[in-house]
Amino acid sequence: MLERFRRKRRNRAIVEHLYDGIVARARSPLFFEAGGLPDTVMGRFDALAVEMFLFLRRCGSEPALQPLAQDVVDRFMTDMDHSMREIGIGYMTVPKRMRKLAGLFYQRVRALGGPLDRADRDGLAAALKGEKLGGGDALSDAHIAFWTAHILDTSHLYAAIDRTEILAGRWPVDPGRSGGNEG
Repeated sequence: MLERFRRKRRNRAIVEHLYDGIVARARSPLFFEAGGLPDTVMGRFDALAVEMFLFLRRCGSEPALQPLAQDVVDRFMTDMDHSMREIGIGYMTVPKRMRKLAGLFYQRVRALGGPLDRADRDGLAAALKGEKLGGGDALSDAHIAFWTAHILDTSHLYAAIDRTEILAGRWPVDPGRSGGNEG
């Protein structure tokens, strides 16, 4: 029984470390400057959603990583819930907003997944235009090109990260780095 408790605690630490790395990547000024996302709640959500999407894509390719990926998604949703409460969204309204954000996240996962599966640069660019990252006006063509390249390049970099690195909670923090030994 104690071993199960220790394992759960260790897994929680791994999930926290992975999620913290994903959040750190999503906070990169590069995404707001070169990527054109507004520094708003929705802009930050979209940066985090893209990084979560890329993490899930990497983990989805290996069955051994899928339970861990689900734990990280659960942590993401818990973080969204806490963030809404912190900015003053009313207690009764939070579940409704959570459903909306979760729906938006999974809509983006579906929209970007197909073109990424096919390594279809034009299809990915079209999907990004349709998703209107940042929650407002459509991004410029230069910003769409940035996000298209980022998603394709990062997906390739993540594919090279060994499963044991992920299971140990190591995830690259700097969007310009490909290694998984940041932790």
